Amino acid sequence: MRAIVLTAMLALAACKPPPTDDALLREIPEAEPTFASDPLPSPDTQGAMWVPSPQDAARIIFGIPGQPALLALECDSEGPLPRLRITRIAPADEGAGALLAMVGNGHIGRLPVNATEIGGRSVWFGEALASDLVWEPLAGPRALTLTVPGAGMLEMEASTLPGRFIEGCRIGEDTD
Repeated sequence: MRAIVLTAMLALAACKPPPTDDALLREIPEAEPTFASDPLPSPDTQGAMWVPSPQDAARIIFGIPGQPALLALECDSEGPLPRLRITRIAPADEGAGALLAMVGNGHIGRLPVNATEIGGRSVWFGEALASDLVWEPLAGPRALTLTVPGAGMLEMEASTLPGRFIEGCRIGEDTD
């Protein structure tokens, strides 16, 4: 009896065709690929310097005199704890995110930055508590580099202004 049932099951199985890959051969519309913009070259920072912003006492800017700023650092002391905001003034793809890296003064700081629309254009923006150690590369008096992937590297000569600005923000003093 067992042999008859087994033979019947094999006969039924033989009536059904085996599975195929035909479904995989159908055309599937491809999503339009999206790509990041081409990386920007690192700007020439020879002659660039840190200066207080002429428009805002709670902000300092880095750039070459007479040219648009390359970087801005702002103190926000409105909340319960002071925060520092950094803007790398370079084009950023809408919706993009990256890690801004600062290396100098014996420290390495990495800060998440996002493409943010400011003044009608998308630039790199990030923020953290003023007490965060991520700011230490800027707080010392020696030269440093700042890099955002795709936006180039800024080489900054030694300056005490960022360190004084950061310290003033941390203790809640007027930052100008």
